[in-house]
Amino acid sequence: MGSFKGHVLPGTLFLLVGVWHIWSSLVRYSSNPKSFRVRIWNPVPGFDGRLKYLELYLVAGGAFIDMCIELLYSTHLKFFVNGVLNPHHMNDFEHGGMLLMFFIFGVVSLLSEKTRFLPLPEEVLCLVAAAAFSAEYLLFYFHSTTHKGLEGHYHLLLVLLIGLCVLSIVMGALLPTSFPVDLSTGIAMTLQGLWFYQTAFTLYGPMMPDGCQLKANQVMCRSSESQIRGELLASFQLFSMVFGVLVAVAAAYGFAASRYGHSDLNSLQDGLD
Repeated sequence: MGSFKGHVLPGTLFLLVGVWHIWSSLVRYSSNPKSFRVRIWNPVPGFDGRLKYLELYLVAGGAFIDMCIELLYSTHLKFFVNGVLNPHHMNDFEHGGMLLMFFIFGVVSLLSEKTRFLPLPEEVLCLVAAAAFSAEYLLFYFHSTTHKGLEGHYHLLLVLLIGLCVLSIVMGALLPTSFPVDLSTGIAMTLQGLWFYQTAFTLYGPMMPDGCQLKANQVMCRSSESQIRGELLASFQLFSMVFGVLVAVAAAYGFAASRYGHSDLNSLQDGLD
């Protein structure tokens, strides 16, 4: 079982990075569609280049802080009991391992971009990011914490969204000029961030379905009908998020095309007509 803050913190990180990825992808394609290339991270323009690597600092710093919380604060430094890993904090160790992978991705990307010690092409950075999301996928799929009932349904939907992140990022490495693939990566990360928020507000906040409640650190439903109703509500919530994000992306693309649109974009549209 998790907590409200434990879902909101990673949700905020995924949401910020996902929305920024979507906007950057739209702007880069609208500005010059013929030279478009997939990017696993996007520099922040302006400010004389001082914020260029802000996204990577956010990923590496956010993952490191969250990892310290999981491994140092949550465990109270009680890593071993009777010579083995503390069984009461396996959940924290698993989260820490997942966060370590995202921290490694941020550090590797910074070294690749800012130094000559580790020059890596964008496709390789995509695979490093895919490895981090794969670790997250395996964590939630083979979690030591048994997710059952309504809680299990919310985490199952989360696993599906993480799988979409892995798939889209790997496709980005294989199809480095594909705008739909790059855009889908941002959409998948945004949906994952939103779903972390939805899980927090539903299972640990004020949006708990009727007939279910958080009791003894578990989500309990009075009857199977209440649980099924809650699962159907979760599926509808995810559909609403997908629909809302797609509408927002379409509106953002229209704005980006009108403001940054290149002549090549119009010629491509005329060719389709």
